[in-house]
Amino acid sequence: METHSALPLYLQLSELLARDIAAGHLLDGEKLPPEREMAAKLGTSVGTLRKALAELTRQGLLERRQGSGNYVCAKAPAQNIYAFFRIELLRGGGLPHATLLSVERVRKPAGLPDFGTSEEGHRIRRLRYLNDSPCVLEEIWLDGSYAERIAPRDLSESLYLFYREELNLWIAHVEDSVTIARVPDWKPDGFEPAIGSATGYFERIGYAQDNRRAEFSRNWFDTTKARYVARIR
Repeated sequence: METHSALPLYLQLSELLARDIAAGHLLDGEKLPPEREMAAKLGTSVGTLRKALAELTRQGLLERRQGSGNYVCAKAPAQNIYAFFRIELLRGGGLPHATLLSVERVRKPAGLPDFGTSEEGHRIRRLRYLNDSPCVLEEIWLDGSYAERIAPRDLSESLYLFYREELNLWIAHVEDSVTIARVPDWKPDGFEPAIGSATGYFERIGYAQDNRRAEFSRNWFDTTKARYVARIR
């Protein structure tokens, strides 16, 4: 297993704050603490924090008022990297990061929904964390037509960011089906629900910018630590 190359620290901070806004821990119109105070609390430099706040301002999630400070704009539609990531800690929020378990190009097995044009797909298995807590077991199938090979070193922390930057593929919207399912036998030790036990589960179909099905994924999540949340604006 290997951890994906990390996002820059300022992006990690902006994603963490964006998820706190989405979870309602930072309310619309709320004034953020002074930057030095925030930086100390987050264990970072003021310069890195300012880059994170600038990214949130670019997304429309913050408003900077000259001489007054930074204010939350929770009603703005977020375009952050994890905009489609629906799993949160039970208390809300949590910064996602992942450990790569395997990536292989294999023939699509029977039982997968129709997606893409190739008979093969890139099967990517990961253990996803929220902060330091292992919460989600992922099996992502990207249609084989988008790349001949994907090496583990090629993958970034965010698959959707990798798709955009390396494959010219945008996941424009997704369709999720939420239920329960049994934990597969390939799960790593870090994922606490036992093999064969029932846990939270959702399947996702990802649609490309041309509205074609590009990706399918299976996602098992630990309901003792996390929940699936969809917010409708």
